[in-house]
Amino acid sequence: MTIRTGAAVLAAAAFAVAMQATAASAAAGTPAASGNVSQPGGSPDPYSPGYQHPYREGVVPTITRLGQMRQWASNQPQARTSARNLRYGGGIDGIGVTTGQEKVYLVLYGSQWGTQSTNASGDVTLSGDPSGEAPYVQQLLKGLGTNGDLWSGVMTQYCDGVAAGAQTCPSTNTEHVAYPAGGVLAGVWVDESAASPQQATGHQLGVEAVNAAAHFGNTTAASNRDAQYVVLSPTGTNPDGFNTPSGQFCAWHDYNGDTTLTGGAVSSPYGDIAFTNLPYITDAGASCGQDFVNSNGTLDGISIVEGHEYAETITDQNPAGGWTDSSGEETGDKCAWVSPGASGGAANLSLATGTFAMQSTWANDGSSGRGACEFSHAIVANG
Repeated sequence: MTIRTGAAVLAAAAFAVAMQATAASAAAGTPAASGNVSQPGGSPDPYSPGYQHPYREGVVPTITRLGQMRQWASNQPQARTSARNLRYGGGIDGIGVTTGQEKVYLVLYGSQWGTQSTNASGDVTLSGDPSGEAPYVQQLLKGLGTNGDLWSGVMTQYCDGVAAGAQTCPSTNTEHVAYPAGGVLAGVWVDESAASPQQATGHQLGVEAVNAAAHFGNTTAASNRDAQYVVLSPTGTNPDGFNTPSGQFCAWHDYNGDTTLTGGAVSSPYGDIAFTNLPYITDAGASCGQDFVNSNGTLDGISIVEGHEYAETITDQNPAGGWTDSSGEETGDKCAWVSPGASGGAANLSLATGTFAMQSTWANDGSSGRGACEFSHAIVANG
């Protein structure tokens, strides 16, 4: 595996502005201006994919769109002085972070996925998956918390059980984000009962997540307390406008109770349901991270983007009751698309199931409490 460095990281000159600004931002401990603002109308940045779409929590912008966002932010005094560190939102329905062993359910949405098979690793494979995204995501999720993984350690510093506005968790706290010992993949469902919509709404994606909870037998609030549902749409579809001029994002996460979802909140008899809108990332090519870390990294963007949303879901499970900064950014937003080799840059993570390109995430305790993008961190255990 060849790691891309220097100028080779960026295949197009248009990406350079975004990468340079983001790398400088991470080195200085300044947010990367990629997330959604938790306020009516979403982000005030007209270039953000969260603008007028507040349900797009933790939205990952395309690399080129991030460059436009950085340029806009550089001309806004309030953006330049945005608070560095994340603060606790007080929880929604008593939920801020994922405190128990993480359970990630992969939902392959739609009959377009084609014929199912199983590979030698026990992963579900599909004839309608030309890039092999489904088994790649399964291997990533199986591998988290293995092979001495300290990428997952960054998130364990955050917790429930503190006052709203807190930026640290006391050593006696017993409600930290759990370390994902031995992997987080809890199940895979290929829902081929109908075709996935060409452009699924936020509401439709939430309904699919609730349906998945029923499919997996998670029919109580307790069974969904530490669960998240990753809704992976098939190639050629545009969930919530992905890969269209009006989308310009790679993924986002939310929960069923968000009334700003397009189509409205989703009723759930099974408690709150956290879910991710994970489109078919390779359809967007380099805009969503292809070859971002590795010269042969066709699938780099998938692990970077899913890792981003996974980290944000476990630290802000019911947005924005968990950990966000004063502008609404989450732990992954502040470190999005930082070039490999830069401070806090993306890199390869070696797990028992393989090697995966991943981004860093925000650590409040980095840089002596000033905060920083970190790729590894000691595991913080409950007091």
